Amino acid sequence: MSATYVMSDSLTMLRRNLKHALRYPAMTFSVVLMPMMILGLFNYGFGGALGAGIGGGNYIDYVAPGIVLMTATAGSVATAVGVCVDMTEGIVNRFRTMAISRSAFLAGHVVGSVIQTMVALVLVIGAALAMGFRPHAGFVEWLAAAGLLGFVTLALTWISAGIGLVSKTPESASNTPLPLTFLPFIGSAIVPPDSMPTVLRWFAEYQPFTPIIETLRGLLMGTEIGSSGWSAVAWCTGLTVVGFVWSKKVFYRR
Repeated sequence: MSATYVMSDSLTMLRRNLKHALRYPAMTFSVVLMPMMILGLFNYGFGGALGAGIGGGNYIDYVAPGIVLMTATAGSVATAVGVCVDMTEGIVNRFRTMAISRSAFLAGHVVGSVIQTMVALVLVIGAALAMGFRPHAGFVEWLAAAGLLGFVTLALTWISAGIGLVSKTPESASNTPLPLTFLPFIGSAIVPPDSMPTVLRWFAEYQPFTPIIETLRGLLMGTEIGSSGWSAVAWCTGLTVVGFVWSKKVFYRR
């Protein structure tokens, strides 16, 4: 099958998934509302104490980049559920009887989920700005931050697509990616890893989301990035490749 037909079929699947998102917006709203609620809780409820513990200043400027990243991780739940629903309800078997590229099914889900998550990221950033978040980024820094968020969203979406393929029910598909959603908490999203106990600090420093958060924070707030930028790109690249290969292998075996 030529690349033209693969692209055409993938666009058809993308339109299908975007229409589903418009008709059933509850999952998309949850991706937006949960980070907004957590941001409001930490900013207004715990911001005074936590801000004083990390040297004062406007605590939302520290926590907002981590919560923005958590929006990308929350979007992975919707991907897993959407893929699992299609697999368990039999529509994929119908697609396989038609002259449709097999790659188009996953491509439509992944690209559609990335678009939805990027829209959610814009809304959460807007809420953070309304709560007092004041980034110092210029156009180039915002562009780099958007690229990083898009990259990590793509990586998590491919992993979540694999989770959806191996899940037996939509309920299990919605629960399995939850550790990804909350992993930024055990990083530098809420407080610096230096303030954590030894074992937890070691985990926080070497888990994948900490360099991504530090890079995003550095781009938006003008803080030191150091080697975090290279680590963030390396983690995103590795996770994307693993998720892509895994999803393809599972899908073609089923």
